[in-house]
Amino acid sequence: MSHGESTTDPLTSDAPSPYALQTPEEIRVVREVLEEAGFFPETARMAYLGLVEPARGTPADAPADRRFRVFLLDVAGGPARDVVVSATHRTVEKAVELDTSETGELPVLEEEFEMVEQILSTDERWLAALERRGLPVEKVRVAPLSAGVFEYPEEKGRRMLRGLAFLRKEENKPAWAHPIDGLVAYVDVTNHAVDQVLDIELVPVPEEDGDYTDPELTGPTRTTQKPIEITQPEGPSFTVTGGNHVEWEKWSLDVGFDIREGLVLHNISFEDKGEKRRILDRAAIAEMMVPYGDPSPVRSWQNYFDTGEYLVGQWANSLELGCDCLGDITYLSPVVVTGRGEPREITNGVCMHEEDWSILSKHTDLWSGVAYTRRNRRLVISFFTTVGNYDYGFYWYLYLDGTIEFEAKATGVVFTSALPNGSTDFASEIAPGLGAPFHQHLFSARLDFALDGGPCRVEEEDAVGVPLSSDVSPRGNAFTRKRTVLATEKEAMRDADAAVGRTWVVSSAEHTNRLGHPVAYKLHPEGGPTMLASEDPSIHRRATFATKALWVTPYEEAERYPTGDFPN
Repeated sequence: MSHGESTTDPLTSDAPSPYALQTPEEIRVVREVLEEAGFFPETARMAYLGLVEPARGTPADAPADRRFRVFLLDVAGGPARDVVVSATHRTVEKAVELDTSETGELPVLEEEFEMVEQILSTDERWLAALERRGLPVEKVRVAPLSAGVFEYPEEKGRRMLRGLAFLRKEENKPAWAHPIDGLVAYVDVTNHAVDQVLDIELVPVPEEDGDYTDPELTGPTRTTQKPIEITQPEGPSFTVTGGNHVEWEKWSLDVGFDIREGLVLHNISFEDKGEKRRILDRAAIAEMMVPYGDPSPVRSWQNYFDTGEYLVGQWANSLELGCDCLGDITYLSPVVVTGRGEPREITNGVCMHEEDWSILSKHTDLWSGVAYTRRNRRLVISFFTTVGNYDYGFYWYLYLDGTIEFEAKATGVVFTSALPNGSTDFASEIAPGLGAPFHQHLFSARLDFALDGGPCRVEEEDAVGVPLSSDVSPRGNAFTRKRTVLATEKEAMRDADAAVGRTWVVSSAEHTNRLGHPVAYKLHPEGGPTMLASEDPSIHRRATFATKALWVTPYEEAERYPTGDFPN
C-alpha cells in the first residue's frame, strides 16, 4: 500500500489475514511445492493462480491457512490439472486431472497471443490469401480470439484460437483502422497447426489513418482548460491496515485482487450505533463477455469472455498519479503470477480515493425556517485493464448513506470491420469504408449477501396501478407496490422491467429494523438489454447468465463463476 506512490510489497505482517493480498513469497512457495510434486515440469504453465478464500463459517480468529488454487497447462499436450496448494503447510491438498473435452479449456496464455500470428506466418494457405490481396505478411497483425468449441465438435478438447487480420501500414500506427476482411483462420495452439483458413471474399482494406493521437488527424490538444486542484491537506479520511483492510467513515472491508476477476471486495460492513453490521461477504464482477451481432461468416462466431478466458486481473494497468488518478490517491500494488509461475507486481494497480459527490440531503423548511445542506462523498476503489483493443475501468463506490454502486467504463478502440458499401444492418460506418460491428458488453456481478451475518431472501418489487373501483380507488388515482418472494432458483431467473420500476429487495430472514420490518438492501437494475443472440448457438449456452438480469441461488462454495470454472 502506498499514499500517492507505490511500494514493492503491500504486505509486511508475518501472519497475514485470510483475505490479505497474495505475496511474491507465497507464489514462489506454491511453485516449489508443485515442482516437488512433479506437477510443474519445464513445459507446464500456470494458467491461473488465486487465493482460496476461507469456508463460510470459519471463525474470524482461526489461524489462516493460505491456500491457492492453480490451473496447470502442459503446452506440450500433457494433461491439464486443477490443483490446490497450501502455502502455509507447503502441501498439495488436491490435484484433479482434467479432461478438457468435458470441462472446457484453461484460460488463454499470454504466450499464445503472439503464437497465432507466428503459426500463420508460415502457413501456405494464409500466405496465399495475403498474396491474393497484395499484402506483405510482415505488415499483417493477427488478433488471437477465443470462441470456445463453437459449432465444431472436432475442436472439443483442443486449444483453438481464431485469427482476424489487420494491416499495420507503419510501425507506430494502429492496425485497427485497416481490417483485412473476408479472411479468418482457426489455429490449434497446442499442436502449432492451422485447422482452417477461410478466404471468403476480397474486400478493400480501409485506407484512412486511424491514429487518434496524431494532431494532424484529430486537431491540436486543447489548451483552454484552467487548472483544477484537488487537495486534502489533512490526508484522506480512510485508513488502510494490514496491507488491504480499509476503514472509511462507517464502512469496513477487505480489498482483494484476483488474476481472473480483478477487484474483489470482502467482508463489507457498515457501522450502526457502534456495531459493525455485515452487508456482503463478497462482491466481484465474476464474468464479462462480449458477443458480436454480425452474421458474416468471418465474424459470426465472435464472442469473448474477457474475465474467464482472458483474465482481466492480469492485464490491470499500472496507474499514474495526475493522469489515471486525480487527487489524494492511495494505491495498492497487487501481485499476480506469470505463466512460468513467477510473481509479477502490478505497481499502483488499484486506486483508492475520496470524491465529493454533490448533495446528499438538502431542505429549506418554510414552516420552521430551518434550512440545511449536507454534502455527499464517496470512496472510490478502482482498477483499469486492457484486453486487446478495449480498455475497461472497474469502479466500486461506497457512499456516506450506505449505498453501494458499481460502474464499468469502456474506452480503447472498437474492433473493426470493412464496410466498402457503407453502414449495414449489423455495423456502423465510422470512417470511409470502416465499420464498427454491433456488439454488447455484458457484466455479471456476483454478490454474496449476508445481512447482519445471516441468511437472506429476495423479493421482486413492481409498481402497480390500482384499477378504478368504488371500494378501493373511487377516483382512479391509486397505485401501490407488489412484492413477490422468489422462492426457488427457477422462479428467481428474472428480467428487468423499467415500465413497472422493477427492483429486487434482499432482506434478512432473521433481523428487523426498529419499525419491525426486515433489514434489507435493494438492487437497482441498469435496464440495458440482456444478450441478444438467439437461444440455439453455443454463444447462448456458454453465456446463459447473460440472458437474465437477475439470478438468485443458495450459497455454494464451489459455484464462484456464472460461466463455470472453464468457459473456454
